[in-house]
Amino acid sequence: MVLPSKQLFLSKRVVTEHEVFDGGVLVDENGVIVKLMKREDIDGLVKENIGDIKVVDGGNLVLLAGIVDSHVHVNEPGRTAWEGFRTATNAAASGGITTIIDMPLNSIPPTTTVDNLKIKASAAKANIYVDVGFWGGVIPGNQDSLRNLVKAGVVGFKCFLCPSGVDEFPRVLPEDLEKAFKALEGTGSVLAFHAEIEEEDTDPNINRKLKKKDPEEYNTYLESRPPAMELNAISLITSFLDKTDVRVHVVHVSSAEVVPLLAEARQVRQKSGITAWRGGVTSETCHHYLNFNAEGIPKGHSEFKCAPPIRDLKNKEKLWEYLLDDKLDMVVSDHSPCTPDLKCSNNLEAWGGISSVQFGLSLFYTAASARGLELITITKYLSSGPAHLCGLQNRKGSLKPGLDADLVFFDPEASFVVTSDKIRHKNKLTPYLNRKLKGVVKQTYLRGQLIYDEGDIITEPKGKLLLNDF
Repeated sequence: MVLPSKQLFLSKRVVTEHEVFDGGVLVDENGVIVKLMKREDIDGLVKENIGDIKVVDGGNLVLLAGIVDSHVHVNEPGRTAWEGFRTATNAAASGGITTIIDMPLNSIPPTTTVDNLKIKASAAKANIYVDVGFWGGVIPGNQDSLRNLVKAGVVGFKCFLCPSGVDEFPRVLPEDLEKAFKALEGTGSVLAFHAEIEEEDTDPNINRKLKKKDPEEYNTYLESRPPAMELNAISLITSFLDKTDVRVHVVHVSSAEVVPLLAEARQVRQKSGITAWRGGVTSETCHHYLNFNAEGIPKGHSEFKCAPPIRDLKNKEKLWEYLLDDKLDMVVSDHSPCTPDLKCSNNLEAWGGISSVQFGLSLFYTAASARGLELITITKYLSSGPAHLCGLQNRKGSLKPGLDADLVFFDPEASFVVTSDKIRHKNKLTPYLNRKLKGVVKQTYLRGQLIYDEGDIITEPKGKLLLNDF
């Protein structure tokens, strides 16, 4: 894509990882950031070159780097009725997200071989409004496919230490992990974990106990996935860290109890000379863990069900504390939708997944601003952190010269209510329905091209696949 001219995006509040300033972002004809400029430097530039530069003045709107959501389940092909690339990326663009990274499971086939990746990439290619990268998957027996997937350009790999919920993506055991780590040595890739080990492995009576309780009560589901499941998983993961230099990442941390263990593992690796991003041990939490608590979830409302589960208020506050203490690295959606029939009132049987990809920026800002946090936390946790995880920090996630001009004009003073007619992802059931959120995305630009404007997607899909040779 070549833009008709250079562009200068102006704002009284330009937000980088380190500061907020009055100025602008100069973008070249290829949609790449040339430089950041303070207001006093801009005045002379515009007077001298106004005929060569298109000025886009956001006034008092905040100008942000596009959000990078590194944890999205698109489900196409195979379960496109749950979600598809066109609807998911449409929703992302309207929420200020300019890059999503698709998880390897819930689609059929899963992204566990290069051939399967090609099938998924073919489904996505002409149907994406934002740029899309892909996670590869680690399942028993596919260790010989991992290096080829790295060469194809996957951002990393995900595995499950408990059943995933879909038969085509089985969990891995310690012997499978040994093979996967060996295959990934020296590739620079990352292995991400759904870090739960089934409670049945430590408490064989758990199912009998749960049968006596009301399955529509959220606490019944919560009891089925106690913090011990996450603690047991972290214990297994950290047992491998002195045997490999492969980066590890823990997705959707729910229990605050595991965070100190991950922080300790990071420190140990850093002392041993691991220089990969954040010491080679990183973790994320999700919007739903920072916005909800178990005490507030009503009976029979499985739209709140996810795995690991939303825990109590004390746990939520501890997650915020760890996030702001740099012990958690990013906040993502874990957008995992399904058709409404799979969200029955029985919390033990309903599909576990929360839909939210469209609203992540406003969700985070609503909660963060209530805590007095500055705008730079948006870029830190929603853009820069996920970009670094996925090895995209030289292309995405920040306002820096040489990076893609993925930009968002954001009104932090405005608010809106989440209603079904506003939701652009395929299935509308979400725990955020009727919730008032602070902060409205006004415009989204992908590599300098306007793709969302005041409620409307204004172009055909222009997103790119972040892959090699596709």
